Amino acid sequence: MPPQSQPERAVVALTEVDEQHAVLTFAGVLDAHALPELEELLSDRRLRQAGTWVWGMSGLQRIDLACAYALLRAVTRAPETVSVTVHGARRAVQRTLRHAGLDTVVSIEA
Repeated sequence: MPPQSQPERAVVALTEVDEQHAVLTFAGVLDAHALPELEELLSDRRLRQAGTWVWGMSGLQRIDLACAYALLRAVTRAPETVSVTVHGARRAVQRTLRHAGLDTVVSIEA
């Protein structure tokens, strides 16, 4: 029997940041195992200072609801002036983000 492939470990990184914008890049599978790392990154003070957040999700295979809700909490706790755009999310990832209600506070682009 061939070995089962394990899901790719989640990678979330703050790849660009300045006073005006921040880019977070997501890859792999974002599930409960990655939640502490995700929450720590979302509380980064540099992220709070940026007025525009871009979430690059083209490399994200899957996200669970716990992580989607963590993203929602980060957006709703951010200053009201923050604008968030999701780029490149797969259809299944978009569906989970919408299920968590993120489509009401972020712009989801294919």
